[in-house]
Amino acid sequence: MPELTEDATFRDEDWYGEELADRRFVRCSFLHVDLTEAVSRGAVFDGCTFGNVRFNASRHTDSAFTRCAFRRCNLFEAEFTGCKLVGSTFAECDLRPLTISGGDWSFVALPGADLRGVRVTDVRMREVDLTGANLSGATVTGVDLSAAQLHRVRLTGADLRASDLTALDPTTVERAGAIVDATQAMVIAQALGFEIR
Repeated sequence: MPELTEDATFRDEDWYGEELADRRFVRCSFLHVDLTEAVSRGAVFDGCTFGNVRFNASRHTDSAFTRCAFRRCNLFEAEFTGCKLVGSTFAECDLRPLTISGGDWSFVALPGADLRGVRVTDVRMREVDLTGANLSGATVTGVDLSAAQLHRVRLTGADLRASDLTALDPTTVERAGAIVDATQAMVIAQALGFEIR
């Protein structure tokens, strides 16, 4: 059974390089905690709050951060592989460079996030809020963005191939140089009112 911690507050703690395998945290607060180069595998954070936490160069595999709030956190060079972040929110966080591979980030709130150059591949991001986010030069391939909020998102030079762009209104985004495949081009043309015959 995973070690369970509930309703605890961790403040000004040094967890540099900590191994967080099979730990479970419920409704916990992490404030000014250093998780630089920490590694989580199969860990669960449910309904937790992270304030001014350093996730620099941390690695997370098959872990869950569900319904968590991240505020003023630093995720420089963090990697999430096969992780579940459903319903989590990010505010005033440093999110680049960031690598997300696989997993479920549906209903995550990232409004106004600076995501220039991030790498997001094969991730489920249904109904994600990317309103006003900057994804210039990002790689967002094989991502399920169905019903996503993409108003005013910046996609200049982004690689969007094989992602679901059915929620994209091409007239409300910056898109110069964005790369799409032929199937996506048809979806975008239809969104603009073209009939394809």
